[in-house]
Amino acid sequence: MGSSSLSSKKVVVIVAHPDDETLWAGGTILDSPEWSCVIITLCRGKDPDRSLRFYSALKVLNCEGSMGDLDDGPDQKPLDESVVEETILDLLPSKHFDLIITHDPAGEYTRHRRHEETGKSVIMLWNAGKISAPELWTFAYDDNNKSKYPEAVENATISKTLTEDIWLKKYKLITETYGFKKGGFEAETTPKKESFWRFTHTQAAVKWFREIEKIKS
Repeated sequence: MGSSSLSSKKVVVIVAHPDDETLWAGGTILDSPEWSCVIITLCRGKDPDRSLRFYSALKVLNCEGSMGDLDDGPDQKPLDESVVEETILDLLPSKHFDLIITHDPAGEYTRHRRHEETGKSVIMLWNAGKISAPELWTFAYDDNNKSKYPEAVENATISKTLTEDIWLKKYKLITETYGFKKGGFEAETTPKKESFWRFTHTQAAVKWFREIEKIKS
C-alpha cells in the first residue's frame, strides 16, 4: 500500500464529467486541505443543472475549476484526440503543476469512452511537455467487467481507506450536492477507499497506456 508525502502543492484534477472528481478522488482532495487545487471537467459546461452543481461541489472541496462542453451524448462517438487535448489546454489556468490527477486510460468501469479519452489525452500532453508536473496519478478502480461496482485496486501505487467523516462528506457531495439518488449507481459506487497509479516518468505512463490499448483491442 502506497502513500504520498505531498503537501502545499499545486494540484490539477482533470476529469471528463462533473462528479468524477468527487467519485474517484473526492476523499483525497477533502483530506488534503493544504493543496492548492484546480479541477477541470471536459463535459457538461452548458448543462445548467450539472454546471451549477459542479461549482457548488468546488466550494465544498475548496477548489477552483472550470468546465468544457465536449459532446457527451448517449452515442459516445469517439472524439478527435486533438479536440480533447485542445480543450484541456484551453481550460487550464497554468501549464505547470506539482501533481496531475486524471482518469486511467482503462477507465474506472467497463466502459466509458470519455473517461478513457481524457486519461489518454492527459498522458500524451504530459509526455509532449505541453503540461508539466513531476508526477501524475491516474485513478485505479476496477469493476471486473461489470460484475461489481467499481472498487479501488488493492495493489495500486497509492491506496487509502477514507475515514468515516471524510467518506460521509464525499457521499453527501454525490447525493446532495450532485443530487444522485441513494441506491443509484453513483451513490452505491462512491468508494470508501481511493487508489491511484503513480507515475514520475512520462515514458512509463505512455507504456502503461499502450499496454491498456493492446488489452482493449
